[in-house]
Amino acid sequence: MTKQSERVAGKVVLITGAASGMGESHARMLVAHGAQVVITDVADDQGQKLADELGSDCAHFLHLDVTDYADWQRAVQASVERFGKLDVLVNNAGIFTAGSVEDATLTDWERTIAIDLNGVFYGMKAALPELKKNSTASIINISSIAGVTGFKNRAAYSAAKWAVQGLTKTSALDLGKYNIRVNSVHPGSVETPLTAHLERGLGQVPLGRAAQVEEISSFIVYLASDESTFATGGSFVLDGGETAGNNLRDDQ
Repeated sequence: MTKQSERVAGKVVLITGAASGMGESHARMLVAHGAQVVITDVADDQGQKLADELGSDCAHFLHLDVTDYADWQRAVQASVERFGKLDVLVNNAGIFTAGSVEDATLTDWERTIAIDLNGVFYGMKAALPELKKNSTASIINISSIAGVTGFKNRAAYSAAKWAVQGLTKTSALDLGKYNIRVNSVHPGSVETPLTAHLERGLGQVPLGRAAQVEEISSFIVYLASDESTFATGGSFVLDGGETAGNNLRDDQ
């Protein structure tokens, strides 16, 4: 793959949920800027196809169920065996389920928390011994604007995404002594396969559109790079202004 820059040259990055959507975009852009990436997902065929396309010198696919801590341990070990180290963890895998406290099913609640929250904690815990070996390292947790404001009819999803923000901030305090940066990224509406079926108005977004995945990936490159060595504990909102205020209200 043609390199655009060396911004993350020498970095080894493990990305979850990387076979499609935002994760795929993150993998492509990180490789384009010099990184080696470990693509992990439960979608084996898609993940392997992406790794093959990016090339064996800079990409490797591993099956990973983020709800299984033993699977996480194997993935981290395999990443180090393949590329020699691990510098960056991008906890991108996630699902969303509908339902309020009144009508969400227990199954949906438990599955959403298992993937969107427990999977993040497991990944951080499993990766930490390897990340500590570096002079600097970065953990990037993908949350959502549902993790900075209330989201109607998304009880499990919003609870998990708020919890990811909390886990990020407390871990930034805990891991700073190891020079490990921990930040959360909170995208708003993004054009991905996960959201393709949604019927949503964009009037609440001041920029009047959804983001393209590359607009999120550009920020992931920044957080993975040594350009961000003083950025930790941050909650970075990329939402076209959606959470800035009530864009639908006009009192004039």
